[in-house]
Amino acid sequence: MDPDKTHRAPGELTADPGDPTPVEPELKPQPPVDDVHPRPTSMRPEQLGFTPRRGVPWLSPTLLAGTAVRVVMAGLFGAYLDKRELQSALHSEIFHEPEGVDQDGELWLDYVADLGDGFNATYSIAYLLAQPQLKVGGEALPRGRALVMGGDQVYPTASGQQYEDRFKGPYESALPQPPLEGVQPGLYAVPGNHDWYDGLTAFLRLFTRGHGKIGGWRTPQTRSYFAIELPHRWWLFAIDAQLDAYIDDPQLSYFREVASRLQPGDRVIMCLPNPTWVAATHDPHAYDTVDYFIRTVIAPTRAQVRLMLSGDLHHYARYTHPDRELITAGGGGAYLYATHRLPERLDVPPKATLVRKKSPSQEYRLAATYPTKSRSRQLAAGVFGRLPWRNPGFASLLGMLHLFLMLAFTGAAQRLSGPLQRLSTIPVVVMAIIVLGATVAFAMPPTAGRRRPKHWALGIGHGVAQIGLGVLGAWTWLALPFHNLSWPLPLVVAVLVYVPVSGLLASEIVAGYLLVASVFDVNLNELFAAQGIVDYKSFLRLHFDVDGTLTIYPIAVDRVGRRWRAAPDTRADKPWIEPVRPLTVRLAEKPIRLS
Repeated sequence: MDPDKTHRAPGELTADPGDPTPVEPELKPQPPVDDVHPRPTSMRPEQLGFTPRRGVPWLSPTLLAGTAVRVVMAGLFGAYLDKRELQSALHSEIFHEPEGVDQDGELWLDYVADLGDGFNATYSIAYLLAQPQLKVGGEALPRGRALVMGGDQVYPTASGQQYEDRFKGPYESALPQPPLEGVQPGLYAVPGNHDWYDGLTAFLRLFTRGHGKIGGWRTPQTRSYFAIELPHRWWLFAIDAQLDAYIDDPQLSYFREVASRLQPGDRVIMCLPNPTWVAATHDPHAYDTVDYFIRTVIAPTRAQVRLMLSGDLHHYARYTHPDRELITAGGGGAYLYATHRLPERLDVPPKATLVRKKSPSQEYRLAATYPTKSRSRQLAAGVFGRLPWRNPGFASLLGMLHLFLMLAFTGAAQRLSGPLQRLSTIPVVVMAIIVLGATVAFAMPPTAGRRRPKHWALGIGHGVAQIGLGVLGAWTWLALPFHNLSWPLPLVVAVLVYVPVSGLLASEIVAGYLLVASVFDVNLNELFAAQGIVDYKSFLRLHFDVDGTLTIYPIAVDRVGRRWRAAPDTRADKPWIEPVRPLTVRLAEKPIRLS
């Protein structure tokens, strides 16, 4: 049984994430009163104003093809679609949190990343972020006065409708109006690679209007990057790295202007679109842009970068050094990503980089992960059961491929003579080339410079296994009486019987391949994307105390909500949708204190 499916109990209102009803987004700004858009009394899209979506089926054939095209197009034309330099015409400013409040007080700030996926996981985190406080580890942690989103606010691609259904609708439902007590929290967002797939068009329209709002959150930013002055000489710099490209001149000018206000001893938090310190283990140049920014913008001021935050990898992981913490917190809603392949030690910047003026390398130690490495290994082994169940379209595609493979082998197995015998081998050669080409391409990383012999060996080995299944299928088919039936009955039986059986078996071969390949750090992302695990989500709650100490609370959610009901009879600032069972939170590790 699919754990993500909703189940209706008597008198219970539940979400229907599979409802394909298209919903036009609300284009006019919502006024601060709740009677213009009344609280929904059911989970129907026409009442919610958006359509709750299921998690993205990442191995769907159409999605795989579309994603491949978008990645290629982004690589070829990303520089031409880069809107960052055009943003120099937009107003820029340094933001202050708490807004309009004495900077000598304390501040609570939330951080979440990788959130715009299926409704169950995305809304679970949105609901928790919107609560006035969370009781975790014996402490009451108030809602953040500001919410920083670290990238990939929508999946699989950016568009107005996808943002409406997978991000804006859930977050507006969690906090539909500003809190009746206290001040309106701010919301800031950094674009990730999925936000960039449309050239950042939808992102800029949604997040950078200057004085807009998303539900009860205000959205003050005017560019895709920003700086926030925090209490007690803390600063937050959020950088837009545009698909791992260089930092554009207008952005550098903006941050240099901000840095002119830094004083020796000030402390900086850097928000990045991806954890380049981890990516540098495979690509030594991945950290170069970040290191350049630190050396040329922050270091001359004698301020300290005490904390780096990132999403992109959908888990929680912290690398520590006496001078700096490196935290990946990408648990906002997207499928879980492995932690058991993370290295125990990192050199940052990597020693293998060719940059002459790089900062001195420091060794960082892996201090904590969520989920734990042992739990991550257990979840990886579940690919055999989850892959075909989560990706029926992918299994169907494999079944059709094996149908043609079986027909080619059975044709070659016929006892023919002369030229017909030689011609009968042509379909076998063609299908073998197609299978091997597909499996080798599946094993290859998108960047040519990262391709190694292990990618070729694993891809060819996977292809040989699939061809072997085709030979076994042809032998079995010839041993059964189906092929002796009058035409077209053999083809009908093959489609109804052989396609689903061979598709399931081929899916298990893919699952086995992914599990083996992950040991060599190949297709590790696909191993977990194929499973679509919605649980083990996380976000950060940061506390800036009156003495200048920063305490980081990593909030863990072992199980997200599956069953929901509308809440029409409550205050205007309370969530529209409530979980049938209370959501349970805990700390992923003990609070981290930076004094």
